[in-house]
Amino acid sequence: MIETSTETVPKQIAALERMTVGQLQKRYAEVFGEPARSGNKQWLFRRVAWRIQALAEGDLAARAIERSRALARDLARDADLRLRPPPVPPPTLRAGAVATAPLAVQRDGRVPPPGALLTRRFKGRDFKVTVLPNGFEYEGEVYRSLSAVAHAITGSHWNGLLFFGLTKAKEGAHA
Repeated sequence: MIETSTETVPKQIAALERMTVGQLQKRYAEVFGEPARSGNKQWLFRRVAWRIQALAEGDLAARAIERSRALARDLARDADLRLRPPPVPPPTLRAGAVATAPLAVQRDGRVPPPGALLTRRFKGRDFKVTVLPNGFEYEGEVYRSLSAVAHAITGSHWNGLLFFGLTKAKEGAHA
């Protein structure tokens, strides 16, 4: 018989302490609905005692979930509400678009000055890229880096400087 009243839990656990291994295995089968696979008296005692408490007071998982929900409600009540959305990085600029803030582009000494035209023959086709003060223009699109342009052309990741022949590959490296 499984008694689920919280007043009887200490009495039931005290009774478990006096049981033999066979009696604990029988009690295990009663509270879990399946036979015990262990003959260890201490393990059987702990499992049966835990199960009796869980049936009387509620499972740990259910209590933990309820505690988590209560904590989430408290945090939501106390949360500072944002009045403005977080800043969003500017999207890739289209040709003819006006930037509202200057793009932070550090000029590499290997890149020609704005207005220069870079050409690259790739898979039998010539590709032309114009150097801009704040990026690179290729087929009407403005890119922030030569690597992004090389990726648009090839579909794979490339070092843009290497792709356009503005630097030499390290010895032993594959291009």
